[in-house]
Amino acid sequence: MATTAQLDDPLLNLRAAIASNTLPILTTTADPTSASDAVDNIAVATHLSFNHDDTHRTFPLSTPTRFAPSGAPFDLRSIYFAWLRREDPVPTYISATQALNQELSAPGGAGGSVQNLVFVQKLDLNAWLKGEAESSEYIKGLDSDAATTQAATSAEVASGAAGGIATVSSAAAPGKMGKTVDQRLAEIYEGERKTGDRNSVLRGIKPTDFSHIRKTASIYLKHGRPTAAPASIPQPLVSNLKKPARRIEPIVLLSPSASSLLRMSNIKSFLDNGIYIPANDPSVSSNTLNLLHLTRLLPSIDPAHRLRFVLVDTPDMFKPDYWSRVVAVFTTGQTWQFKSYKWTQPAELFSHALGIHVGWNGEETPDVVKGWGRGVKCVGVDKWSSAQGAKDRWRDRQVVEEIWNAIEESMRAKGWGKDGPSAR
Repeated sequence: MATTAQLDDPLLNLRAAIASNTLPILTTTADPTSASDAVDNIAVATHLSFNHDDTHRTFPLSTPTRFAPSGAPFDLRSIYFAWLRREDPVPTYISATQALNQELSAPGGAGGSVQNLVFVQKLDLNAWLKGEAESSEYIKGLDSDAATTQAATSAEVASGAAGGIATVSSAAAPGKMGKTVDQRLAEIYEGERKTGDRNSVLRGIKPTDFSHIRKTASIYLKHGRPTAAPASIPQPLVSNLKKPARRIEPIVLLSPSASSLLRMSNIKSFLDNGIYIPANDPSVSSNTLNLLHLTRLLPSIDPAHRLRFVLVDTPDMFKPDYWSRVVAVFTTGQTWQFKSYKWTQPAELFSHALGIHVGWNGEETPDVVKGWGRGVKCVGVDKWSSAQGAKDRWRDRQVVEEIWNAIEESMRAKGWGKDGPSAR
């Protein structure tokens, strides 16, 4: 049976509703009594009403939850919106979050805002909500009283004091009428032992103290490998064979904007084959990858080997050291693209990596891009016509060569060599 703490937890209620295939209802009141109280728009709703079992519970959408990746809890509105948008790719989800925040602050909106979950957090949360994961590193545990009660119950089950499969006596107790049981069946029951539930099997009948492992690990994690390890700690084996160093791959960031002429679907045909095809053209629209590779020979960097470039449209999966590998950033001139970057200001960003703006040939470059100075390379491609063939797009190759020459010159100026970027 669920404890009071579990019944009052919005995350557990949402998980149970998803498991029973009975999604909660968005309402404009804490006590919905009529159909007019239910709404479809999360921007005007103020509460979330659960009806997946015999009881009825309603939570304000502003309720803080136990989902707290950075210590600050996410509210229920952000969690429920992430679940509704679980199938969206990263750029679509970010755009939808921004649009919802505008609706919330507009007249008639419920107020407040939703927080944007990064890709890993969103994946982890949705796996937990669907029941594919029993725990999440971003979700705090319930109150200690509830956890203690659950642990005590599991211990009683494991020890046979409660729960499990009870034995059946072959004879009724004195003074009471017993149920007639087949003698052979009663002997079988008496031979059985009581078993615990899954919690007792996994956790045992008493808590285990692992603090000694933390102390041992801290020696290696905080201070590096000790010069003289305690006698009880086995020394790790060290191989004399050196692993070959992996070559550092430069990174090119694309704009996630829907107005960008070059996106993940058509960037490879442009930079690799020298042919521009619109991103929404049927021949390329099936490409939904969020990471691509292509190779290019840059003679002034390494005349003997082709460099392999990594192309992505979001830095959500970046590790801190990845930013030193970013050599170019494609942009449409929209500064919201840089909000999740290490360098959010264009002047600082384009001092570390080359900016590239691709527009239509013959059209004026946006003033905001011009204001970013020489750190941004501006080029134009001929406008697309479905009647054209590959032989009619010969100017695209010239534009592509301009882009690659600019990238090579920028990498060389910033100290790139055949072994990767120099320490800057």
